[in-house]
Amino acid sequence: MISVLIADNNYLSRLGLYTLLSTSANFEVDYTEDENFDNLVSSIKKNKPKILVLDFQSLNFSSKQISVLTKTFKRLQVLAITDYMSRAEMQSALDSGVRSYLLKECDKEEIIEALHATFNGERFLCGKVAYFLANSEDLEIMRPELEKVSCQGLGITDRELDVIRLISEGLSNKLIADKLELSTPYGKYTSKKYHG
Repeated sequence: MISVLIADNNYLSRLGLYTLLSTSANFEVDYTEDENFDNLVSSIKKNKPKILVLDFQSLNFSSKQISVLTKTFKRLQVLAITDYMSRAEMQSALDSGVRSYLLKECDKEEIIEALHATFNGERFLCGKVAYFLANSEDLEIMRPELEKVSCQGLGITDRELDVIRLISEGLSNKLIADKLELSTPYGKYTSKKYHG
């Protein structure tokens, strides 16, 4: 049984996710309605979830607050499910301890897959999130292209996430290899990998 706590300030999103997970025998699920950070900390202490499903965007939580959660509760895995945000905000959340990241538009199968991967300590990204993070264009410019990208999730390593970040900064394969102290260029991790 995987214990899950949902923290989302949007009523429909919170209730929908709770209903979806409650119908599965694999999950023991609860949610918090309070957007106060201290109350969320209290809920985590009380419920002791293995996974926190967090829409930090709707709760107006900062990356610093996410970092406090992940440092305070070492065994807690965080799965963020938000709408699109700026690349910097999404990357900052991942850097602050978010283990996996989906978009609100992801379907049931992808959410379940992400929860299982996250529970196992794996990193899991929606395909659209990975593609967006691996490019340097602004969201508004990329929106038409992102519509064509598959939402199908990707299990990735922390090293691959570092590569995605460096690709978005415009570094060449050689510079990425040098920066990450790789013996050979990581050419296979260009943004084309993340195209649906």
